[in-house]
Amino acid sequence: MLFLGVVLAQGYRNAEAAPVIRRLVLRAPNYPTGTPVRIALFSDLHVHGPNMPPERVARIVDRINALHPDIDVVAGDFMGDNWIGARYSLGQAVAPLRGLKAKFGVYAILGNNDSHVRASVRAMNDVGVRVLMNEAVQVGPIALGGLDGRLAHSQPAIAEARRATYAAMERLRGIKVLVAHRPDEFVPAPEFISLVLAGHTHCGQIVLPMIGPLFTGSDFGRQYVCGIFRDGAKTLIVTGGLGTSHLPLRIGAPADIWLITIQGAR
Repeated sequence: MLFLGVVLAQGYRNAEAAPVIRRLVLRAPNYPTGTPVRIALFSDLHVHGPNMPPERVARIVDRINALHPDIDVVAGDFMGDNWIGARYSLGQAVAPLRGLKAKFGVYAILGNNDSHVRASVRAMNDVGVRVLMNEAVQVGPIALGGLDGRLAHSQPAIAEARRATYAAMERLRGIKVLVAHRPDEFVPAPEFISLVLAGHTHCGQIVLPMIGPLFTGSDFGRQYVCGIFRDGAKTLIVTGGLGTSHLPLRIGAPADIWLITIQGAR
């Protein structure tokens, strides 16, 4: 029992710890300008007590701003679902995001926990976050597409969402970057998409020695659970997210923020 208590206490401390900053330089031969663009990727805030109150979100915003990104991308799941701790309204959850500062703006998609679509989009707009719903926008040198993250990889409705998003991205100039809550969308993404940004898995959240992650939330199991993956010209980044789901614990899967620099080939 003592050992279990120590493990749980450490898991809770990990869940409250400052997120790790991870970095990637993506060299794209078809990059349209000589000036690199820096994207800050974060996901799965899961604003909910006890470990992710709005006050902690505000501290994370300061940490993101200190990276001086050109574009902020949030890959869904703003609302929490912990079994214990305080609940917060949608307005309280997203209010700290008003402090984000990025040259080309802040963009987001909804995740599977963000069930109230109209209210979520309105709340995001109120704090200066543009929500992409199966559409694409020109963001500096980036053609940024966003898939509705409430749709699972296997749901029939996702096929039409993909079609609309891919078509919108193709019409825009520049490097194609797709934001998809689940990493599963890396598999069907067409070759013209250079980069897929995703979250959802929490990198397993609880990853045990010799056993691995207990749950990933992906139809592909552990194949795309965390980090960087490549398939031909496509690259996938799966962030570990910031908050927790169900239990305020992280074991072997620290919260993280990615800073991705896209630039031309050498």
